[in-house]
Amino acid sequence: MPASARNVFVPHAYPERQVDLGEVVLNYAEAGSPDKPALLLLPEQTGSWWSYEAAMALLAEDFHVFAVDLRGQGRSTWTPKRYSLDNFGNDLVRFLALVVRRPVVVAGCSSGGVLAAWLAAYAMPGQIRGALCEDAPLFAAELAPAHGHGIRQGAGPMFELYRDYLGDQWSVGDWAGLAAAARSSPVKMLAMMRLPGEPPQNLKEYDPEWARVFFEGTAGLHSPHDRMLSSVKTPVLLTHHVRATDPETGEFFGALSDLQAGRAQAILRAAGVRVDYESFPDAAHVMHASEPERYAAVLTAWAAKLPAA
Repeated sequence: MPASARNVFVPHAYPERQVDLGEVVLNYAEAGSPDKPALLLLPEQTGSWWSYEAAMALLAEDFHVFAVDLRGQGRSTWTPKRYSLDNFGNDLVRFLALVVRRPVVVAGCSSGGVLAAWLAAYAMPGQIRGALCEDAPLFAAELAPAHGHGIRQGAGPMFELYRDYLGDQWSVGDWAGLAAAARSSPVKMLAMMRLPGEPPQNLKEYDPEWARVFFEGTAGLHSPHDRMLSSVKTPVLLTHHVRATDPETGEFFGALSDLQAGRAQAILRAAGVRVDYESFPDAAHVMHASEPERYAAVLTAWAAKLPAA
């Protein structure tokens, strides 16, 4: 059942707006003045635009900020059987054409960071000035990546629980069962988690079919990351956050490995674009929410070096 039907939403610091893009109605919030450079913020999987709420207040000093809910998240339309990287990306191409209507810096976190790279590769000419990929699981979000480990060695076990215990469009909704399965999981990262007694707000606004299409490998089936990165046409900043390998089990913890970050940079440079890389091993995956001041400083300093729109 869609989040709108379950009436799960809560108020936020910025007014929310909607635009009809055809198949989907995309929800978004704005901050800052239209005379500032445009900035598009893309949340992490399971996130809504308001994960950027604290950062937006800081970024609005230098940017006209647009933060969106991707289809299947937040107040945007849920689209069963229609979740893919290409569909997410083309929603944003339409959003830029209809709402922003000028070149933007795009900054996305996690799968939103993969989408930022997608836009840098496949958006319409002139739409994207540069792309910040915040701890984006390049290669690691794929089922059979060209480089390094895949989704089932990373976030996949958690996504599998969302698939089985929450179900597409919350058709199962067994949060207690999910928590029990996590506690008894052979995956150390899941067994160590202490989930709250009810789903957190961000998950209430999330269609768990997202998790299924990533776990099953269909989300990016037609946008392999190596080909996508080789098609990027704008400058890129990749930030790389906490990552580690458990010495007892060999489990990898983090969004992408050092090998994958290195391969991504090499492919981008071979494509002829400028690449910057910032390693923050002490930073949480969603740094824009946990350390908004640090995030805003990194983004603003990098964007100031981009060519003018």
